[in-house]
Amino acid sequence: MRLFIISSLILFSLSSVKAQTQSWQGKFEPIDNLIKPPNTYRTASGAPGRDYWQQQANYKIKVILDESNNTISGEETITYYNNSPDDLSYLWIQLEQNVNKKGNEDFGGINNSIKDGMTTRQMQFLTRAINFPAGYSIKYVKDSNGNNIKTMVNNTMMKMKLNTLLKSGESTSFSIAWSYPITDRSMYLLSREGYEYFPSDDNTVYLIAHWFPRMAVYNDTEGWQNQQFQKLGEFALEFGDYDVEITVPEDHIVAATGLLQNSESVLTKTQRKRLDDARKSFDKPIMIITQKEAEANEKQKSKKQKTWKFSAKNVRDFAFASSRKFMWDAQAVKLPTNTVMAMSFYPKEGLPVWQEESTKAVMHALEVYSEATFDYPYPVAISVNTSNIGMEFPMISFNGGRPKNGKISDGAKQGMIGTIIHEVGHNWFPMIVSSDERKWMWMDEGLNTFLHQRTVAERYPGFNSVTPKSIVPFMSGDKNILRPIMTTSDSELMSQFGANFYLKPTVGLQMLRNSIIGKELFDEAFKEYANRWKYKHPNPADLFRTLEDATATDLDWFYRGWFFTTDHVDMELSHVKWFKVYEEDSNIEDQSNASKVKIETSGKSSTQSQAKDFSNGPETITMNTTPDAAYGQFLSRLNEPELRKQLSGKNIYEITIKNVGGLVMPVTVEWIFTDGSKEIDIIPAEVWRRNEYEIQKTFIKEKDVKEVNLDPNFEYADTDMKNNSFPKVETPSEFDSFKEKNN
Repeated sequence: MRLFIISSLILFSLSSVKAQTQSWQGKFEPIDNLIKPPNTYRTASGAPGRDYWQQQANYKIKVILDESNNTISGEETITYYNNSPDDLSYLWIQLEQNVNKKGNEDFGGINNSIKDGMTTRQMQFLTRAINFPAGYSIKYVKDSNGNNIKTMVNNTMMKMKLNTLLKSGESTSFSIAWSYPITDRSMYLLSREGYEYFPSDDNTVYLIAHWFPRMAVYNDTEGWQNQQFQKLGEFALEFGDYDVEITVPEDHIVAATGLLQNSESVLTKTQRKRLDDARKSFDKPIMIITQKEAEANEKQKSKKQKTWKFSAKNVRDFAFASSRKFMWDAQAVKLPTNTVMAMSFYPKEGLPVWQEESTKAVMHALEVYSEATFDYPYPVAISVNTSNIGMEFPMISFNGGRPKNGKISDGAKQGMIGTIIHEVGHNWFPMIVSSDERKWMWMDEGLNTFLHQRTVAERYPGFNSVTPKSIVPFMSGDKNILRPIMTTSDSELMSQFGANFYLKPTVGLQMLRNSIIGKELFDEAFKEYANRWKYKHPNPADLFRTLEDATATDLDWFYRGWFFTTDHVDMELSHVKWFKVYEEDSNIEDQSNASKVKIETSGKSSTQSQAKDFSNGPETITMNTTPDAAYGQFLSRLNEPELRKQLSGKNIYEITIKNVGGLVMPVTVEWIFTDGSKEIDIIPAEVWRRNEYEIQKTFIKEKDVKEVNLDPNFEYADTDMKNNSFPKVETPSEFDSFKEKNN
């Protein structure tokens, strides 16, 4: 390299360093040191590798629901396939009902402060003054030969010490008999399962989940995922096939994961006929059990029993609901590769809104999510009405939202429909794209909320939906308590997990889709991720890498800031300089010996103090003739008179933008001209690479500018829009506001 080139670079570098007066944060450096490295199991492109593997667990379960004692007891046989390269001497089984034991941490332990004023129910959450039995009683654990297997229980995990080593590539079968008291959901904060009692008719709705001992995940990234269940971090589960027999009171109706196998034994001829009609009804739901029939059921209180049989293939969990109170409607939903039965089960307390809206919301979710990812692969999608929660399982969800005396406010109705869409949507994330919820709640809640909000925006345009503005209050919060999105599920504050794990990832994906990557390219990449990892276990790195791999877009700067820090977006348009160029009267081309040509303006000198608006007119530019030495060894020369001619009469604007919040983003600049017209310029985020705190950018405009604004469409969750405009927008002082209010 020539010496004069080196010298020039040194001078340029010194000027750049001088311009950035704060320490370098490396906001555009790769995130390789923040995520797991690629290997033969998970590739650098974000796809499963050639050696990717995962375990499988098949279940045969027989369970009895005892309504008189509110207990459930069952026997199950698990066939476990060791597809890992490792030999296993023990297995870990999840015993999630044990979290309800008084000695274990639950939501009462998380919200562990006494306040001056508390409701009796809040005090019960905290102290459990009214105690009740909870947790599993394990009758036996036996291998396929009937021999007892030694076990050790550690809270919500049970270690099984195998009688025979389970070698790589082999399988083993074992049986467990167990029972537990079903919990009253009203006694727990945010309880996801249990029973709900209806005093008016002395009946109960049972939501049965976390109900059978289940295999923990064994994977390539951490071995056994045997982190204790503490309710906030939900599930990490293996896929498998299920055959389940559910024995309930004879007058109960059961909704469950999977396909009903013995409808002729549990449904009447009329109900079966209606169900057949529903399979051909694509425009409206068909009532399988009417209000009149459900109310008749409520009065029976049968002491006899009957058994419902269900089969489910390639699912990672199984749940069911049972009650004599249920009404039931169903309709068919045609997808490009599959026809799905959308169903709703609800007590009369859900009328009329559940009959009007629930199955319709299921249909909308199935259609929008399928278009955005892959067609819903299962035969049914069920929504069950319950109080005050939304909870998802394969093919079935428990959804809150009820009218009072048959009436529901617009806001409550929106919340109900949104809950149904959200919980049905969880079939994709994480029931099929099976991320580890116990570790990374945002991977299921964030991705699902993103598509849930897209469904609401597309199918219910009159409803409120999440936009970048929605996250501003959270991101403007106290940095001493804010945590990054990349915080494990149980480590987040109860007051913040909704914003941090649901809304912030949603807004981040909205930014990528709408403003950073573009809808068409982003949608292809998101679909690529979903299809790469359906029926598999992705990690955050797999998502990050896939989005980059499928878009040819460097997103490490975005991941680093949005997912790994608590920085926020606050861009300040600190100054705008205006120059207007025109040529002097002299014949510049004849001044062959001139080393400098001055092109003046009618405005004041550029040495003036920073202008607050455009009222002083444009500033002066001095344009020097380029010396030969500046061209180096290039023999051609710029046509300088032509360049000056091209600039003559044009407006040149230099804007200075400061990064106040610390989070780099693209810059959208809106120009409003004196004739009222507008124009948008978009500056990619890479403009911040060399100075993460302040940038200058120059623009040429034909028209005179009246006003300049940053982020005019509020795409980037800027926490302070008051500093986004030039001329500055004057905000009244607190005194002026008080004075104006009281005049």
